[in-house]
Amino acid sequence: MSARSYFITGTDTGIGKSHASATLLHALRAQGLRAVGMKPVASGCEASAEGLRNEDALLLQSASSPTPAYADVNPYALRAPLAPELAAAQDGVEIALPILLAAHARLAAQADVVVVEGVGGWAAPLSASLDQADLARELGAAVVLVVGMRLGCINHARLTARAIAADGLQLIGWIGNEIDPHMDRRDDNFRLLQQRLDAPCWGRLPYTFQPEPRHFSHLLNVSK
Repeated sequence: MSARSYFITGTDTGIGKSHASATLLHALRAQGLRAVGMKPVASGCEASAEGLRNEDALLLQSASSPTPAYADVNPYALRAPLAPELAAAQDGVEIALPILLAAHARLAAQADVVVVEGVGGWAAPLSASLDQADLARELGAAVVLVVGMRLGCINHARLTARAIAADGLQLIGWIGNEIDPHMDRRDDNFRLLQQRLDAPCWGRLPYTFQPEPRHFSHLLNVSK
């Protein structure tokens, strides 16, 4: 049986996709599954003795079991904290779909589930010729939406869900991630999201200053 793939997208950048993805990995592992993470393209990487490394990709790697090679978790590590297309151009790199598919295949060979974290919001391109929808489609991945709980999240979540459907992908679930501790009427906003998103909610992650994904895995109810 081939590995399942979940493509994790978000309502925007900076809404906690990495935290939600790592928490999802721990939740899947708690079900007895071999689950590994992937951050196909990551900008804002820092130099290390092992090469360029991205904080979010390292988080996914550490949440994975078995532990995959970093080069497969993050095939394209880009220096500048910019949109991938700009960061790749600055590094003189061309993001190629076959490289991403090959890395994913190596991950899938050792896992039951591969959790693939996208960049920014759904419509953020990976390159001049590659959208995230293209990658998710080629991977045969179902889409999970992380909704950053803040003012405006209902609009952003509904627009993103429509865009995913328009691109021919299946939104199989969403995760609410509380990123604004001062948000008014959080419970009411969450309830409205439940009513208006045509996909089951996989859970709600509370705001925390220093999130530790494994401590919140019990809050996610992953649809099989």
